[in-house]
Amino acid sequence: MRSSAVPFTPAVETPREDEEETIAELNETFDRILERTAEDYDHAVRAVHAKAHGILAGELTVRESLPPELAQGLFAAPGTYGAVVRLSTNAGDILPDAISLPRGLALKIVDVPGERLPNAEGRAQDFVMVNGSTFQTKDADSFLKNLKMLAHTTDRLEGTKKAMSAALRGVNTALESVGIESAAVQAMGGAPNVDPLGETYYSVTPFRYGEYIAKFALVPTAPAMRALSGRKIEIEGRENAIREEIREEMRGMDAEWDFRVQLCRDLERQPVEDPTVEWDEEEAPFETVATLRVPAQDSWQAERVETVNEQMRFSIWTGLAAHRPLGNINRARRAPYRHSADFRAAANGCPYHEPGAAAGV
Repeated sequence: MRSSAVPFTPAVETPREDEEETIAELNETFDRILERTAEDYDHAVRAVHAKAHGILAGELTVRESLPPELAQGLFAAPGTYGAVVRLSTNAGDILPDAISLPRGLALKIVDVPGERLPNAEGRAQDFVMVNGSTFQTKDADSFLKNLKMLAHTTDRLEGTKKAMSAALRGVNTALESVGIESAAVQAMGGAPNVDPLGETYYSVTPFRYGEYIAKFALVPTAPAMRALSGRKIEIEGRENAIREEIREEMRGMDAEWDFRVQLCRDLERQPVEDPTVEWDEEEAPFETVATLRVPAQDSWQAERVETVNEQMRFSIWTGLAAHRPLGNINRARRAPYRHSADFRAAANGCPYHEPGAAAGV
């Protein structure tokens, strides 16, 4: 018999005394990345997930007749909302695709009613996901150490990065052959160079889910997308191979993902403060609450790229109070996300914009 979902209370979080100091150092480290890339490109880009591979417009439809524990927040009632999707990889500099990194998917749901998180402008609900089920570090202090190392190599030693990425892909393949998945190896450049449209994406960290606690996932369900699962992209001599592949595929394919929710059912076995722990799906199964549909389109249409890639920001702290980010890593992401976006807006002379119902994206 399945356990009941754990109710949300503020007590599920245990903030650390040094979190503000860590956040200040994260901002400083992001500044080094932002300043270096802005100088080199003569244009400011995101401090993480700088390179986009596709920008898509679609709709999210919340299912009817969800059980009470799933009918929460954005998903409390059936309805259809506009949606914007940005596919990316996770580096803070714009690298050739031969340097293979984890895939990212940022999702913005448009014109969402309900009580907002503090300082969350507009009426959007953002979800930021990657194609791995766990985070690479246990806490913000460890993430800061990794980020400092990344800052030292940002936009430098491209040839070395390509060679290292190829070697790490071999390490990752060897680990996978014996049933081991290493988020750290993949984050350093050893991720398989897979097609983003065939991947499942995870929130990795937990969030409030109305009265409960949950993680999220986007699972491709269209047959043409499932056929792409695990497909390696040929990148030899193609700096923007991923973007080219997505553009060709999306011209003739209607994309569809299930939006799934994994409710926490045991705080010991599904911890809030440690995102390196995978929540066992046997104990806490993912359940579908909505469908994301993206019709066939040009995934690199110039106007939409300008509107979304240059003028929008994506943040887990943009959204409803009912989906408040939880845990040390999520708390540490709040100020740096805003800091990064503010830097980019000021450097480019282009304030970011939250879309409305008629955004036309």
